[in-house]
Amino acid sequence: MADKVKVLVVGLGNMGASHASAYHRNPGFEIVGLTSRTIKSKKIPEELKGYPLFEDYEKALRVTKPDAVSINTWPNTHADYAMKAINAGAHVFMEKPLATNIADAEAVVKLAREKNKKLVLGYILRVHPSWVKFIELGKTLGKPLVMRLNLNQQSNGPAWSWHKNLIDSLIPIVDCGVHYVDVMCQLTDAKPVRVHGIGAKLWAEADKPNYGHLHVTFDDGSVGWYEAGWGPMMSEEAFFVKDVVGPKGAVSIVPGHSEGKDQLADISDSADIDRHTKTDAIRYHHAEVGPDKNFVKKDEMFNMTDEPGHQELCDREQAFFLKAIQEDLDLTESMDAAVNSLRIVLAAEQSINEKRVVELA
Repeated sequence: MADKVKVLVVGLGNMGASHASAYHRNPGFEIVGLTSRTIKSKKIPEELKGYPLFEDYEKALRVTKPDAVSINTWPNTHADYAMKAINAGAHVFMEKPLATNIADAEAVVKLAREKNKKLVLGYILRVHPSWVKFIELGKTLGKPLVMRLNLNQQSNGPAWSWHKNLIDSLIPIVDCGVHYVDVMCQLTDAKPVRVHGIGAKLWAEADKPNYGHLHVTFDDGSVGWYEAGWGPMMSEEAFFVKDVVGPKGAVSIVPGHSEGKDQLADISDSADIDRHTKTDAIRYHHAEVGPDKNFVKKDEMFNMTDEPGHQELCDREQAFFLKAIQEDLDLTESMDAAVNSLRIVLAAEQSINEKRVVELA
């Protein structure tokens, strides 16, 4: 392989453009092409102008012969695109989810192992220092754990269209849920055994339920819920809950919000991609009480005001992808975790459709 990793970028939406920017600025990568079915009608970011453009993915693979492919397309294309890339001899970075069903997800992972190609999933919270700290502190709370997580998004302006299009592929608790059930799995280090989901269709223009709530039980007694809703009707209240409680106390992410945000702005606070991971602080509550039943320790606050923004997090993901390729890192844990989190959220969708609790084998 040449000194630089030749990368073909597929998809130039929110995440694709951010990842392409990361490759553009990372000296370890060389972009050999940008691919989108509608590339000729897209406005190419100024820093990315001049790279070869392709509308046909398979042609782009043949022409550019990349060392790596970055897949940032609609979820229902992920497995097919990944397998074609791996079979063409390329490593793969892919935005979540791994696939839209477990059979395809397992097939992609199996092929990556057989061909000895790196497969890195865009689980952005795994490179986020605040979330790494959140999980580290959560592991000190004892067992069982109670985990409460949500990400509701009010759709207006540009978010109206991309939320509607995403729902055509996957419901919100599946699309975004893989991030947060992955956090639950890291917090518990336990096996998920039971999933229950509920959902509602509030948005006439969307093809599937735009609101959902999942409950998952683990074999260590821990339980967690995740809630997600997209649409112009969603409330801006309590859209960001990130909380874990155990016998010894609780750890909570305190979100950052826009002060005096214009209510007619193009994108609401909850739909602003920079707000999805943004925190002001982490609160660590200690449950221990003394003889007088008052708390022995005050809550601790961990200041996170210098945390990375969305683009820097994408830069970190691609720096890890490069390291995985150059240093031949063992990605077994992260690939298995991606399949595991997808299994949980798809079980929640199955539970909604079948109106029953789903037991996980």
